Amino acid sequence: MSNIVLSAAVRQNLLSLQSTADLLSTTQNRLATGKKVNTALDNPTNYFTAQGLDNRASDINNLLDSIGNGVQVLQAANTGITSLQKLVDTAKSIANQVLQAPTGYTTKANTTTNAPAAPGTATDFTNGGANTLQGQALTFKTSAGTVSLTISNAAGATNVNSIDALNTALTNAGVNLVASFNAAGTITFTSSNDAASQVITNTGVAPTVAGKVDISGGAAITGLTVNAAVADAASQTIRSNLVGQYNNIITQITTTAQDASFNGINLLNGDDLKLTFNETGKSTLNIKGVTYSATGLGLASLVSGTDFLDNNSAKSILTKLGSASDTLRSEASTLGSNLSVVQIRQDFNKNLINVLQTGSANLTLADTNEEAANSQALSTRQSIAVSALALANQSQQSVLKLLQ
Repeated sequence: MSNIVLSAAVRQNLLSLQSTADLLSTTQNRLATGKKVNTALDNPTNYFTAQGLDNRASDINNLLDSIGNGVQVLQAANTGITSLQKLVDTAKSIANQVLQAPTGYTTKANTTTNAPAAPGTATDFTNGGANTLQGQALTFKTSAGTVSLTISNAAGATNVNSIDALNTALTNAGVNLVASFNAAGTITFTSSNDAASQVITNTGVAPTVAGKVDISGGAAITGLTVNAAVADAASQTIRSNLVGQYNNIITQITTTAQDASFNGINLLNGDDLKLTFNETGKSTLNIKGVTYSATGLGLASLVSGTDFLDNNSAKSILTKLGSASDTLRSEASTLGSNLSVVQIRQDFNKNLINVLQTGSANLTLADTNEEAANSQALSTRQSIAVSALALANQSQQSVLKLLQ
């Protein structure tokens, strides 16, 4: 081809046609791909910047799956807590039935002081300080502590001289006994209705467990005879059945906590959850798990014939259930806060991916309207160039005709 001689006009037209063809090819490629930057050769800065934005968007998008799973783990734990709260409320209902059940004993434990030398009255035990009850010490010992009172007609913080004063002192001290005055001048101490199963002793030794009280002191209450409580068989059967119902609920609390898992993670059974929110791994959230089996909530199965025997037993269980309920509500609040954070970060990541992809598109996408117009213009220019090339060849065609 180098031996072929072309005129300057023809060569210039050929170059113009080649340039137009290249531009038309580029425009058609942009229309086909929708991008104005397809390779690093098109625009190195835009190409590599867009690639970096796309890579980051892809990395964050990969994290969305684990974040979504984290949301479900929190939802599962929240569902578990809701169910546990209902079970605890059911257990409360059972304990409240105990309070409404007939008294479990036909006769409560009781003991009576020795008779004084000269009887007093319900409003003056000591008969003006003249009988043998004057100055006598009364010591009441329970697993919670010791209370000392003195029978005396002299006023004082720990002195008592009437039934009303004695009962007020016992109530204020939390001693589950009710005192009553007898015609002979003796005083009878009987377990209160709430502590109907209570055991009374006269040893001077403090009990180590709840449900017992020891009465000791001076000559008036030395060597006392203690009458044990007499159980009501029918009432105790009812209470025993309630113990069985309660224990079933306790079992369900444990199994429900163990079942509140998602994808092998259970925040109610001691598992922890760590979520990563960005591609560098520096933005994280660590959610500490709890163990909310019955034991973890401070609850335990009851023993028939030992628990729910009286109101105090039921009240003790209700206190524990109330504490468990407060614990569940506190954890529900914590889970709700964490769930809110995770969902906010999940939405943030979705929006950030959109921002990154939009930024990448702004750097690489072609304006189809502009490229379509360019294509039409280039096609027209190409047609004109072909015509111009034909005109440039006319001089050589004239020489040809002359030679013919």
